[in-house]
Amino acid sequence: MEFSWYLFGNAVTSGIMLGGFYAAVAIGITIAFGMLDIVNIAHPAFMVLGSFLAFLGVNALGIDPILATPFLAAAGFFVGRLFYRGYYAAFERRGDESLQGLAFFFGIMFIVEIGLVLIFGVDYRLVDLPYLARTLEFGPIEVPLRLAVPCLFGVGTLLLVQAFMSRTFTGRTIKAVAQDPEAVRLVGADPIHAKEVAFGIAVATAIVAGVMLIILQPVEPSVGREFIGRAFAICVLGGMASLPGTLIAAMILGTAETMTSTFFGPSWAPAVAFGLLLTTLAVRPDGILGR
Repeated sequence: MEFSWYLFGNAVTSGIMLGGFYAAVAIGITIAFGMLDIVNIAHPAFMVLGSFLAFLGVNALGIDPILATPFLAAAGFFVGRLFYRGYYAAFERRGDESLQGLAFFFGIMFIVEIGLVLIFGVDYRLVDLPYLARTLEFGPIEVPLRLAVPCLFGVGTLLLVQAFMSRTFTGRTIKAVAQDPEAVRLVGADPIHAKEVAFGIAVATAIVAGVMLIILQPVEPSVGREFIGRAFAICVLGGMASLPGTLIAAMILGTAETMTSTFFGPSWAPAVAFGLLLTTLAVRPDGILGR
């Protein structure tokens, strides 16, 4: 394809906005996997659950998904804490969290997917709101609201979580637990409570990402599997436990995908994105902002 500055500018803009959405998808993995060392394979299932809850809110109750997002996130936080309590009691307390814990989350993923299939079927669902069809134009640059809204919510969610982690006692405890749980006990904090709160936040952000996903594109119960590889790639590329690194990595991945899709075809996008990940890790194994 012949190079076009118009296509280039719009591809970069779309990539940045897609990266903002990818940041929302990867926050929960950065917390659960990067900070807590919990391989939460069920993360995409929680995300798709958020999508269908948003769909149900629009079609059954007439609630705008953007207005419903804080309430759905609060519910996700509560559910996430309950899941961690069960995970801790069944596996982590006995030191069986590696293989058995992974199987636990695989089971949760399939249960959620099957439940969604039984309730909603296998058809694709989409939230169709009039304002989402609008496109803002800034000279030659086009900004569709269906892509801009998920980007803004994704970046905003990451900044809120980063502020919580940096400026609150519980947040700093979570970051300390990721480095040395025993030292946390020495200063009088409860690492188990910190992990419970952290996992609640991880699930809450997955729900938020799910609401943004159904705004961005149609969804069906197993669509979350398309994002699990991207989410873990962003987590590793960004530096495992670094939320700012997650945002940077998400922007890089989103831009790489849109540039590749625009100039070489969409089938090449995943290969180029993960090739970029492997190249970065070869040069800097700790990731972009890893220590």
